[in-house]
Amino acid sequence: MVLSVLYVLICFLLLMVVLVQQGKGGDIAAAFGGSSSQTAFGARAGATVLTRATTVLGTLFMLGALALAVIGQRGPGSVIGTVPAPAPVQAPAPVTPPGVQPPAAPQAQPQATPRGPGGEEPPPARPPGGPGQR
Repeated sequence: MVLSVLYVLICFLLLMVVLVQQGKGGDIAAAFGGSSSQTAFGARAGATVLTRATTVLGTLFMLGALALAVIGQRGPGSVIGTVPAPAPVQAPAPVTPPGVQPPAAPQAQPQATPRGPGGEEPPPARPPGGPGQR
């Protein structure tokens, strides 16, 4: 928590230091050789307090982002993986009042075997792959 507050403070200070600095005059004419200076990136000015502060705060910004990323990673699991599974719900057994008999289970009816047109029994079924079949 303290590191997060410190990181936000560093971000705010870096924002303010960058916005307070004066531009170096590198407009569009300098990009096409219209600058009076012969150096590649314009005239080199001395390092001021603001440029040093920008360097220090920029470095702290990057290190803070790295530290928060390392601290924020708590292992390979996800948030869902840390939640325990709910206990299975068991259905309550039916309650019968005393003195009442529970209904009996229905009896299985014997199935009728199909008969041929004359009432004779059909021939037994052959297993697949018998003679004459591929």
